[in-house]
Amino acid sequence: MPAHPLDESSFSSRPSRRGSRPRTKIRPAHVDAVGGMVTAVDRGRYTVLVGADVGTGLLVRNPGVGEERVITAMKARELTRDRIVCGDVVEMVGDVSGAEGSLARIVRIAERRSVLRRTADDTDPYERVVVANADQLVIVTALADPEPRTRMIDRCVVAATAAGMDTVLCLTKADLADPGPLRALYEPVGVHVVVTQQDEDGAITPLEAVREVLAGRLSVLVGHSGVGKSTLVNALVPQASRATGHVNAVTGRGRHTSTSAVALRLPGEDGSDLGWVIDTPGVRSFGLAHVETDDVLKGFEDLTDILDTCPRGCTHLDSAPDCALDDWLTQAGKTPDKEAGVLASRTARIESLRRLLDARQDSSHSHE
Repeated sequence: MPAHPLDESSFSSRPSRRGSRPRTKIRPAHVDAVGGMVTAVDRGRYTVLVGADVGTGLLVRNPGVGEERVITAMKARELTRDRIVCGDVVEMVGDVSGAEGSLARIVRIAERRSVLRRTADDTDPYERVVVANADQLVIVTALADPEPRTRMIDRCVVAATAAGMDTVLCLTKADLADPGPLRALYEPVGVHVVVTQQDEDGAITPLEAVREVLAGRLSVLVGHSGVGKSTLVNALVPQASRATGHVNAVTGRGRHTSTSAVALRLPGEDGSDLGWVIDTPGVRSFGLAHVETDDVLKGFEDLTDILDTCPRGCTHLDSAPDCALDDWLTQAGKTPDKEAGVLASRTARIESLRRLLDARQDSSHSHE
């Protein structure tokens, strides 16, 4: 007979590999969740504006849906893998009072009307969501100091087209260079162009023209560092106090001053609300690894009729035989001297398209 017989008290439970308590897949309905728009993101904390009409996608002051307040929130555990960005409309539970030190929990992200994405370069498979629910992309480009980069502009146009957004080209520093060539390059392809400059007192003019373009919309501003984007934002939204910098005389590049995206309410001259602008950090590149070839072609609508005459399966690259783009350039080269700008304009567009298509092809090969 054993010296220590076993009985019920000798039994010990061992937890399973999934834990000692099975988790249910049933999640709370959160019927009392409060909706709002994300206006800033900082190290896992989200600034959310609530008490406004979020059903239209454009927040406006609306006393009928409650007093506006700003809430600090974090993501619920079930949203760990979901990226939340400026412009997202979210729903929160917990402490939604907005009191100092309070923290709510984001439990849902509303379906996005648009998503602007970019990659670090054309071979990077990791997509970065820039903003959500924006109506238009405003590409801020200096006419000088630093010099305009049409390749960057073309990439932004393609990204906006792929996202289903309208495109605006805001040319700054017109007091330093003529905006005519860039106007002639992009206005014919449906890009709205607005030109600004600084007067003797350093004020941005004509500011009202920019407000008119932004009115009634949620716009995201994108541009290289040093092009005057933050200066423009400070002129449009005086209380924004976005940091501004200078262009390096050696590299010709600006220094990053805005470090994170932030949504700002755009005031009118009479104090009314015109719309929203999202200021983003300056970028040095705008990769399009996430964009398909068809989306690239859609960004060059001015070339559509020419591309339609190409042989079937034409890649439209320099090496493509019988590409109609080459014939189009040849015709432009026969124009009178007074129309020499036609050749330069066509050459710039075709070179830009072919660079993007070539990069798109390299990206596809790298993923195979």
